[in-house]
Amino acid sequence: MARATVCPSCGQPFLVRYDSPMPQRDAVTTRWDMWRYASTLPLCDGEEPVSLGEGLTPIAELPALARELGVGRVWVKDEGLNPTASFKARGMSAAVTRARGLGVPGFVVPTAGNAGAALAAYAAAAGLPVRVYAPDTTPTPILDTIRVLGADLQLVQGHIGDAGKQARAFAAESGFFDVSTLREPYRIEGKKTMGIELAEQLGWRLPTHIVYPTGGGTGLIGMWKVFAEMRRNGWLPPDVAFPKMIVAQAAGCAPIVRAFHAGADRATPWENPVTHASGLRVPGPLGDRLILRALRESGGDAHAVSEDAIAVATKRLSRSSGMDAAPEGGCALAVVEELLAAGRMPRDAEVLVFNTGCGASYRF
Repeated sequence: MARATVCPSCGQPFLVRYDSPMPQRDAVTTRWDMWRYASTLPLCDGEEPVSLGEGLTPIAELPALARELGVGRVWVKDEGLNPTASFKARGMSAAVTRARGLGVPGFVVPTAGNAGAALAAYAAAAGLPVRVYAPDTTPTPILDTIRVLGADLQLVQGHIGDAGKQARAFAAESGFFDVSTLREPYRIEGKKTMGIELAEQLGWRLPTHIVYPTGGGTGLIGMWKVFAEMRRNGWLPPDVAFPKMIVAQAAGCAPIVRAFHAGADRATPWENPVTHASGLRVPGPLGDRLILRALRESGGDAHAVSEDAIAVATKRLSRSSGMDAAPEGGCALAVVEELLAAGRMPRDAEVLVFNTGCGASYRF
């Protein structure tokens, strides 16, 4: 499917399903990047991935923070140490690899920031042109990175939904491959490596709760997908319980939180989205049904916090871990605090918080 986009009948995303089952766990290679899991990824025999060393980001356990919060255990996985300083590197490595193999002439993407920087980097590594549509409110350091990497950057008045309309129009006109969130099936495959990786780092076990800052939600969807693949193929013991998946959003843009608590199976677009955590400023995520399904299947939750809470928790996360936390990571920590205070998370929980980017990308 050279130009896989959404299903023409229902408008929902495609997900990758493999013809053969995952191999045994000993198929993990000695590579020191996410492609150590190449046997679980869309890579053809003899094909070399477009890689910049993405993945294998550290997990830090923070016992002092766990004591302060009054919870069993807290880990933070620092995706800000990926190439281009965010978890988006994983998805773009997989998507650019597969698209290059399919012979596309170039790439286009709308972005809240980090996805555009990642695509610019991987397209440069693949030797292919790229156009990026970004809201003009995107943090300046991220826009500078996109320009330095040689992408054709188009600034858009409005939010990522407005950028998406222009990106889709350009894709139809130019034939460039549209790498918008969930408008192709390969970014999810790169993002799912976060789930394999954290299981391996924790000794092939899983935390009781994963708190994930959610804009488009590909990381959460990818992890929930791969947990089932891992159990089905023996990578996880049959008695390992899956984590409760928890969506963290900003109060100024919380379509998933609103839909979850309304009992809806889809989200309605958020009106006038506002948050300084630009990765969370996604008013109408295409993967809303998949996100909500993962929350309900896992017995999870969804919660939104204020801008002040995000700012305070971002500093707390940085100062308790030594990580240069992004506001999205701060949002996830603030959600943990508020769920504990409300009795919506048990005090013996073993919680893994994702810091999805680097704080330096947000400082003007």
